[in-house]
This record gives sequence, structure tokens and C-alpha cells, in this order.
Amino acid sequence: MTEIAPSVYLDHAATTSMWPEAVEVMQQEFLRTGNPSSLHEAGRRARRVVEESRELIAERLGARPSEVVFCSGGTEANNLAIKGLYWARRSANPLRNRVLFSSIEHHALLDPVTWLAAHEQARIDVTPVDQQGRIRLDALSEAIDSNPADVAAITTMWANNEMGTIQPVREVVELARAHQIPVHSDAVQAAGYLELDFAGTGLDAMTVTAHKLGGPVGVGALVIRRELDATPLLHGGGQERDLRSGTVGAALVAGFATALDLTVQHQSESGPRIEALRDRLVRGIERVVPEAIINGDPETGPGHRLPNIAHVTFPGCEGDALLMLLDAQGVQVSTGSACQAGVPQPSHVLLAMGFGDAAARGSLRFSLGHTSTAADVDRLLELLPAVCERARAAGLVRSRTS
Repeated sequence: MTEIAPSVYLDHAATTSMWPEAVEVMQQEFLRTGNPSSLHEAGRRARRVVEESRELIAERLGARPSEVVFCSGGTEANNLAIKGLYWARRSANPLRNRVLFSSIEHHALLDPVTWLAAHEQARIDVTPVDQQGRIRLDALSEAIDSNPADVAAITTMWANNEMGTIQPVREVVELARAHQIPVHSDAVQAAGYLELDFAGTGLDAMTVTAHKLGGPVGVGALVIRRELDATPLLHGGGQERDLRSGTVGAALVAGFATALDLTVQHQSESGPRIEALRDRLVRGIERVVPEAIINGDPETGPGHRLPNIAHVTFPGCEGDALLMLLDAQGVQVSTGSACQAGVPQPSHVLLAMGFGDAAARGSLRFSLGHTSTAADVDRLLELLPAVCERARAAGLVRSRTS
């Protein structure tokens, strides 16, 4: 009987393995009954869980507990941030109808901004990036200075989800502060690997989510300054500072807090270990597939690149073909492309960085996490040469028959 190799998961930037401690905390809470908004003992106990979780998350993110607004995840938090700031700022001054954002934002921000343009008369100003995927501060400064009075908000991700490139968030805040323009940052990818200090950066709003940190899917937070006005998306009980309505799941936020706490506790040891695995992966790819191109910032560290992401172009190959061939062998990775209505489209991130269509379609993202091992990397490297050869052959067949 043929022995089946164990599955290899190299897509931690999409979602990472839950910490066992977070699972245990959630299991305990799921067995208890109580609505955090109720006044009786069961409700008060659930409320304590929610507020203690809020305090721990705030401490780990360099924020005040009152600045942590729980929601369903990163997508909702991003929508609340950019729509809420736009509506509130435009309401106070109808001239404020411009939103500045980078050309490499995740669809959880790209789509809300384009929705504002289509339905709320917002004017959008897209900041270009360099070849490493880092926003050009000179272009952003020029966009602000063209008319700072009409800018409703600026948003820029802390670290890019495809390349891992870290953005100059503090410098963006400095440019905006001179004109009292609020700045939001999507820190979903950064939270697991960088020390985040909400107060220290001067940000006005910041998005985090649990499932990128070893917590559960379905819960995240918008960290937003108390002094900042934002219009809510949801209306109801006003449970979260009147910014977000809906019963807060005590089990979910307890798992979120536990995962974030463990992630921060282990950051100093896990970061270098994961970086070493990434180096092993990159050096191995360069050895077994010499024509492969390693993309993004070659340096790691707070001003450069996250330690867990490697983005690679395989000339002559389709990323989707590589993904499926690896998946058939039990290795799970990600492409740099989004699939819309079953038709592969080049990633807007890669196109913004100057990639051609072929290169954008022929790329894979490998992302490691706290459960990744050297054996995972070695299994990928063992399979990759034959997988690339098959993908290249499949591409040649398609080009001849199309």
C-alpha cells in the first residue's frame, strides 16, 4: 500500500493554524450561557469576558481599551473605517469628498473605496507604488498638497498581503497630520509579525483580525481613536461604542485575545525561526528552479518585508496550474491572482508594481506560520521541479490550441 505524504500548508497569510490554548478558551466559553448585554449574573459574567479580552487586545496593540471596537473581521472593520470616516467627514464639510489610498490595497479596502466612488460621489486618488510594492511618499504628498481641504481620509495597509512589503505608515501619518487628515491602516497581515503600537504611530484607525493570528474566523477589531467621529454601518443595539451594533460573541473575542497574546509573547523567537524557514525556501527554489524570480524587498525587518512571505514568479508557468498541481500532491499555496467568475485575472497588486500580465499570472505566494517546519519546506522543494515542468508543458499545449 502506497504511503500518503502528510499535507503541507504554506498559505498562512490566508489563515493560520489556531493556537490550542485559544481553542480551549473558546470551548469553555461555548459551554456557558450569557449575553454580554444582559444585566443578570450570566450576562455580567459574559461581559467580564468581553471586557477583559478587550483590555488584553488593547494592551498588546498599544491602544486604550475604549478604542477597540469588535466586529466580524477585517473586511467589516475596513468597511467601517473608510466608509465611516468618509461619511462623518463629508457630513461635517461637504467639500471633503476625496479618499486617498494605495494601488496595492486588499479588496477589503479597494472595493469599499470604489463603492464610495460609485454610490456616494467620492473622488478617489490612487497612490502608486515602487517595484518592491512600497507606496511612493512623494506621490502621496503631492496628492495631499493639491488640495488638503477636500481629503476625507487616507488609508494604507501596514504590510502587503501578497508581497509582504512593509509600508511607511509613520511617514504617511506625518504627511496627513500637518493637515489634520485622519489615517487608517489595514494591519491584518502585520499584526502577527511586527510590533504594533497604535498610539505611537499616531494612526487614527487600524484594522486587525483574529484568524491571521491563530485565533478564530469571524472576529476582528477596528481600533479607532475615541475623539474621532465615524458613521456606523450597522444600526441596532449600539453595543460597540455606538459604532457597531450586534451581540458580541464572548467565546470569539476570548479566542481572539488569547491568540493575539500568545502571538506577541512568541514573536521574538518565532519571527527569526520563520525567517530562517523562508530563507531555506527561497534558497531552495533558486537551486531547484534556477529561472524562478524572487519578488519584493530582498531585506527583512520593520522597514522592509514581513518574515513569513515569499513571492515567486515562475516564467512560462501559469500560477493556477502550479497551485493545482501542488495541491494534488498535498502542498497548499496561493497564487497572486484573483478568480472572478471562473476567469483568472492578474493580481492588481502585481500590475501596480509593474508586472506584465504573464508574470502576474505565473506567480505563487508561499507564506509560513507558527506551525511551519523545515519538513514542509523540503517537501515543496522536492516536488517543485516536476510541477514546474508539467505546468510549463500544459501552458505550451494551451498556447498551441488557442
